[in-house]
Amino acid sequence: MSQKTWSASDPDAASDRRQENAKTAPPAAPAPSADPTPKGTPDITVRPIVLRADSKSSDEGDNEKSPDIVAGHGLSSDPVLLMGEKKNSSSLGSDSDSSVAVAPPLSVDGDDDDYPEGGVRAWLVVLGCWLALFASLSLMNILATFQTYVSTNQLVHYNEGTIGWIFSVYTFVSFFLGLYIGPLFDKHGPRWLILAGTLCMALSLMLLSISYEFWHFLLAFGILSGLASSLLFTPSIAAVGHFFRARRGFATGIASTAGSLGGIIFPLMLTRLFASVGWAWAIRILAFICFALTIIANFLIRSRLPPARNASPHPDIRIFKNKTFALVTAAVFMLEFALFIPLTYISSYALSKGFSQAFSFDVLTIVNAGSIFGRVLPGYWADRIGPFNANIISAAVTVVACFGVWLPLGHTKPGIIVFSLVFGFTSGANITLIPVAIGRLCRTQEYGRYYATCYTVVSLAVLVGIPIAGSVVTANKGQYWGLIVLTGTVYVGSVAAFMAGKISEVGWKMWFWGVF
Repeated sequence: MSQKTWSASDPDAASDRRQENAKTAPPAAPAPSADPTPKGTPDITVRPIVLRADSKSSDEGDNEKSPDIVAGHGLSSDPVLLMGEKKNSSSLGSDSDSSVAVAPPLSVDGDDDDYPEGGVRAWLVVLGCWLALFASLSLMNILATFQTYVSTNQLVHYNEGTIGWIFSVYTFVSFFLGLYIGPLFDKHGPRWLILAGTLCMALSLMLLSISYEFWHFLLAFGILSGLASSLLFTPSIAAVGHFFRARRGFATGIASTAGSLGGIIFPLMLTRLFASVGWAWAIRILAFICFALTIIANFLIRSRLPPARNASPHPDIRIFKNKTFALVTAAVFMLEFALFIPLTYISSYALSKGFSQAFSFDVLTIVNAGSIFGRVLPGYWADRIGPFNANIISAAVTVVACFGVWLPLGHTKPGIIVFSLVFGFTSGANITLIPVAIGRLCRTQEYGRYYATCYTVVSLAVLVGIPIAGSVVTANKGQYWGLIVLTGTVYVGSVAAFMAGKISEVGWKMWFWGVF
């Protein structure tokens, strides 16, 4: 039976040397320890590559395939051969029965590629993340409920732009603090971050229940609830990536459905509690529910991969040298700027068009109902067509919904219901898939740093987006057409930036059909 070898030196010289050794060396003699490379052959330094050993042999002869070089982040599941610096040809072409020498299982990008992709432990982590996101992400999805209530009760004497600062500060703090929370996750794991978020969430909602002045709401909800959401949200999204790679979009989508489900349950619950027990006890009941959910999450959320060798609790802006990452950050900046405008003002918009207050609150429920499907189905598709493609499609559909449905037909009940469902679906898809797209640009051990750095810049968008939209409504004397045009136009810019990011990674030839 023939034996196959691979040599980094000249193949003809290596073949002559094997034939000479076969004639002179005893069959049972051990392999010589000296360097077998023929004299005069230059010292070759072989850079680390990954080869797939899928060669075949037959009785008629050797049929060895050309090794495939695995590039990028998608690693082959076949056995891999890795070559280190200055490998001797004897280590690769020894006289043995094995057809290929297999090195220890390492990855081309330094990532541990043995992801569970399922199992009890992995899905329990997803469950824990789901519970934590039910408490944190749900608050982001019911901003319209809070905004509509306080603007007609405690803060009735303030204009829309001023009240909007409460919720813009909340979203800003939620994202901006990820600048350190993400790297802290990379360095120390999720345990203490989730615990701190649990305590801050309970305290902030209890303080919110007794708030009645503008600065009360700004401190209790804007700052403290924002801190709590960041402590819960960032580690929850990052922890899922430690257990899933090929199915990361689907798993992240499953975890993110918590925010949509909470966005359905909480507005319905609060609307009825406001009428029966008042603001204070309605918010306290919300606090008790969130506290119970996050307590359970503390026992389920875990990380799996060890910290990166250069892991640091400090941010690193040098990653913006990655052109694709910089373009993706710009795309997410514009997307989040526009995304929170309907989430915050959709109920006020419905109220201004003559719909009842009950229906105005229900519109937000419709948005979150569409978001449930938007978080699961696009995540499943993204694992096949790529998260960049899925984000581009979702954002483009939102543009059509703004200019084709909301602007001309939003004053009708069918029009606002259709827009709410479509926007809920696409916004849910983007919220789920943006973290997956960012994960394509880095190693999993560094994901927290990349995600946090991106959303630190994005936090500036959500800080100014809501007040600007409120000021546009005020400037248009309570009319919302300017707000709608602003939302759709910024979404157009986001689509363009996402496409530019994809082109920078896959090239012009693959800008449309490339799976990325």
